[in-house]
Amino acid sequence: MPKKIKPVDTEKVTVNLGYVDLGRIDLLVEEGFYTSRTDFIRSAIRAQLAAQGGEVEALVERRTLDMGLRDIDRAELEAARRAGEVLHVKVVGLARLASDIDPELARAAIGSITVLGALQASPALKDALRDRIR
Repeated sequence: MPKKIKPVDTEKVTVNLGYVDLGRIDLLVEEGFYTSRTDFIRSAIRAQLAAQGGEVEALVERRTLDMGLRDIDRAELEAARRAGEVLHVKVVGLARLASDIDPELARAAIGSITVLGALQASPALKDALRDRIR
């Protein structure tokens, strides 16, 4: 039985900040504006993404990207292979390859995977598609 891929709805990102900026964040947290440093950083990121939302939407449309979660399952890949098609997956968000996809099927049906965000797949699938992941 294939190993189930654990769904994750967040990705850990490390940010280095100067001491003054960190102190200013801590001050706002102490005064109750935010519950934690993480809360402040998430809020700041969301505000910046909202401020540039129009630009992001235009880029997604121009580059024909899927936004959000893109699940790729065995049936989709088998259908593409039967039709003689090769998929070019482009995602802003999370691309997830089902755990029952074998590496041979993935190589036959996937021409490229471009993910701006995170890719969840078994180590065997990632290894089989290494030259196609961008």
